Amino acid sequence: MSGAPWLRRLLFPLLLVSALAPLGLLVLVSVGHEWFFPALWPPALQLDAWRTMFGAGDRLRGALITSFLLAIATGGFGVLLGWPLGRALAELRGWPRRLGAAAAFLPVALPPVGLASGLQVSALTLGLGGTFGGVLASHVVPAAGYTALYFLGVFTVFDHGIEHEARTLGARPVQVLWRVTVPSLLPQVREAFVLGFLVSWAQVVLTLVIGGGVVRTLPIEVFAYLQAGQDRFAATGALLLILPPVIALGALRLAVGRTALVLP
Repeated sequence: MSGAPWLRRLLFPLLLVSALAPLGLLVLVSVGHEWFFPALWPPALQLDAWRTMFGAGDRLRGALITSFLLAIATGGFGVLLGWPLGRALAELRGWPRRLGAAAAFLPVALPPVGLASGLQVSALTLGLGGTFGGVLASHVVPAAGYTALYFLGVFTVFDHGIEHEARTLGARPVQVLWRVTVPSLLPQVREAFVLGFLVSWAQVVLTLVIGGGVVRTLPIEVFAYLQAGQDRFAATGALLLILPPVIALGALRLAVGRTALVLP
């Protein structure tokens, strides 16, 4: 590739167009009025779908709020569960660590339908089927798997010497945690929260199976609008779905840049 700069100059515009063209089409569909095939451009541009979304009692706005609440709670629980699990795995050696990492990876690797079917039995037994709490618990399962693996990597390279020094100076375990460990790993905690947030934000199968159609999130409403032929509302919801991952990718790009400066 270094000997063919013309190829890079050719591929970069193609990659840029392939990435931005679907987004541009979604924007046009969301504001296009009575845009039917074979017209290449909408006859009129209106913001009805966006205005309706911010109106009182709109389904899309309610689904957006539900998705945000689920994703924020899932990110928080993902950190709370992934931190101790990842640290415990990092302290193991040999086959116990590999076995524990495989167990953490299992809910991530399982097909969503299989995972949802297994969790549905537990949700119905506990009376959580069709409830916000049941959907939240189902989202936390794969999110905790992701964050446990993430913190496994974090604590594998973490310098535990600062904790030993704090304990030597008389700090209690709780003080070491809140005054030393958490502040030193605050960027990693934020990134793990974002990871759990995105796991919940993109969930469809778990929400549909455990929620039973009662808990309406943004992905569920986008599919419903598509099936109903409401293309403008579906495009509006799809754009809202894309926004958090784009922001997260930007944040991760900055994190990768910081890592490149630290690691050899």
